[in-house]
Amino acid sequence: MPVQERDTTVKTADGDLNAIVTAPGGPPRAGLVLIDGSGPATRHEWAGIPDWLGARGIATLRHDKPGCGGSPGDWRAQSFADRSAEALAAVDALRAGTGVERVGLIGYSQGGWVSLLAAASQPQAVDFVITVSGPAVGIAEQERVSAERSLRRAGHPPAVVDEAMRWVDERAARLAVGDPPADVLAAQAAHAGRVWYDIVAAAPYDTVETLAFFARTLAFDPAAVIPHLRCPILALFGAADEQVPVERSVAVLAERLPGLHRGRNAVAVLPGAGHMLFVAEGEHSPVFLPMLGAFLDLVAFS
Repeated sequence: MPVQERDTTVKTADGDLNAIVTAPGGPPRAGLVLIDGSGPATRHEWAGIPDWLGARGIATLRHDKPGCGGSPGDWRAQSFADRSAEALAAVDALRAGTGVERVGLIGYSQGGWVSLLAAASQPQAVDFVITVSGPAVGIAEQERVSAERSLRRAGHPPAVVDEAMRWVDERAARLAVGDPPADVLAAQAAHAGRVWYDIVAAAPYDTVETLAFFARTLAFDPAAVIPHLRCPILALFGAADEQVPVERSVAVLAERLPGLHRGRNAVAVLPGAGHMLFVAEGEHSPVFLPMLGAFLDLVAFS
């Protein structure tokens, strides 16, 4: 089925965000809003996924983050609630622009948290959710795991790892209680020259703006949101993901997912796949798209 692309916008509190709708040549059977992960991102991300979905009758919408791709605003000034509202506005835009009725969210990494929050906060608006490498733990735990694994992967001995992680924990604790990000950044700079500094103090922990974003997200707990989902979910993880605590995330989902859609919910860990489910540079796990397609057949078209 041939696909068509057209430019559109998503109306948000930050202004109109530039967006792209990719749709099949005929009437779409369902829709998906694509939710980016952390950091800056534009509507030109997601490589060939929109075309793949369009060929299967799924209309998609992807949009700039605020302040990216010529769109207004600043993603660093957002909270997860802001991102959730943005995702729901994108759902409205996709429905209005294509006439599609059933619309879901697919979120990569941090976008998985956003997708969960959006679906739980407005269950009538979201028909299904897909998370790809989306942790089922909060950001402090996820980032702590990622930092510790990076330090060990770099070959640092246990004493150095322990010292670095003491700062990681102190930084999160200070931001959680409301210490000004500028003060936390200054305290971090005092550790410059330590062998672990370049790993622990790298982006997104290197500016006042991104530390402030981190502080605003610390209270979010996906385990508290998951029981409120009223739609089916597909949660995919990579077995070789160094950034996400995969085993813990799977356990949280198994414990907290409501039984409302038992038999349609699915959680899978893909062998050999890392973060974003890549098995090699630019190459997704060979089972990623078939699993995505099977889930969509089950929940989007019935």
